[in-house]
Amino acid sequence: MTDPLFESDDDANTPLTAEEREQLIPSYITLRHELNEAEQVNIGKALRWANARRRDVLDQDFLSDLHKRMFGDVWRWAGRYRTTARNIGVDAYRIAMEVRQTIDDARYWVDHETYSSDEIAVRYSHRLVAIHPFPNGNGRFSRLVGDLLARQLSQPPFTWGRANLVDAGETHARYIEALRAADNHDIASLLLFARS
Repeated sequence: MTDPLFESDDDANTPLTAEEREQLIPSYITLRHELNEAEQVNIGKALRWANARRRDVLDQDFLSDLHKRMFGDVWRWAGRYRTTARNIGVDAYRIAMEVRQTIDDARYWVDHETYSSDEIAVRYSHRLVAIHPFPNGNGRFSRLVGDLLARQLSQPPFTWGRANLVDAGETHARYIEALRAADNHDIASLLLFARS
């Protein structure tokens, strides 16, 4: 039997294990919209913290701290890498190594101006969401990381399709489609989506 709190009518959220669901902190949350609201408030706090002063987005400790600040008022596992398999992302035992490699690659891209600033930030964001390091919140986390890296590279934050405020479902579908193209080494759609 599924828990209605964790049922989802779309693929926006990575399904959590029973053990991960038990780590929900606020006891008042019984409905999906209450969970979404609590997470959004927590993300707002994290955004204010991240924007309060310059931070190095190309740092493994910063990434874990950012995720914890984004979800730590809601989930006990926030900021800790997942330990279970998912239908997306790398095997759990590879997460730390893959995140480290992604950071090293992004540092190289920045130091050698391998790509434009926008492309570096989008590639970094894409690699992180592809790794899927945390039990949940990876899309929101990776987009915020992309925004922070863009700012670190003297660019404005991305809009990530928010120009289309009419149909969030269609915007999410375009994001997933752009991610899949990037998974197949075609970053162009994701770059366009990030600034749309």
